[in-house]
Amino acid sequence: MKLSTSILRQLWTAARATALLVAVLGIAYPLLVTATGQVLFPAQANGSLLKHDGQTVGSALIGQAYLKSDGSPDPRHFQPRPSAGNFDALASGGSNAGPNDPELTKHIAERRAQVAAFNHVLEAHVPPDAVTASFSGLDPDISRDYAQLQLNRVAAARALDPAQVQELVHRLSKGPEAGFLGAGRVNVLELNLQLDAIKE
Repeated sequence: MKLSTSILRQLWTAARATALLVAVLGIAYPLLVTATGQVLFPAQANGSLLKHDGQTVGSALIGQAYLKSDGSPDPRHFQPRPSAGNFDALASGGSNAGPNDPELTKHIAERRAQVAAFNHVLEAHVPPDAVTASFSGLDPDISRDYAQLQLNRVAAARALDPAQVQELVHRLSKGPEAGFLGAGRVNVLELNLQLDAIKE
């Protein structure tokens, strides 16, 4: 009888401890973290979704292609970095090809020629991020150099003053993280949305 009472007491203590931990760690803590994120970082908490004419057009955190109906790059928009996964968030990742891989070297040379021809510049002026995919394959940003390279092509395709497009690129440019990590960059989706808002 004493043994069963002792076991029941231990089970009751364990049940109360489990209920308390579920309430605190399984309910209260997640709600607190979610509420804090919604208040302090609302854009990030909601996926940094961007809208145009009331429609969600993408996330500022995930790159996407800007193509014409025939599947070729749209000259009216700034183009992102290449993607090893065709900008599919479910296939995020790099190609895993090393720097000495002949296939990668071939692809980079082909991309460099394509980017140079598309933007009417010399191949030597094409920056690295224009021909190499990021580790995730979903990088939403391009370098300032790559944005600058595309500027005249976009302005001509939209019949805009290049100075107007330059001002837009400058305004949307962000510096290195914490002031020293990485290089300056421009979010491609934000830049293209601002372009689309300009009356030509």
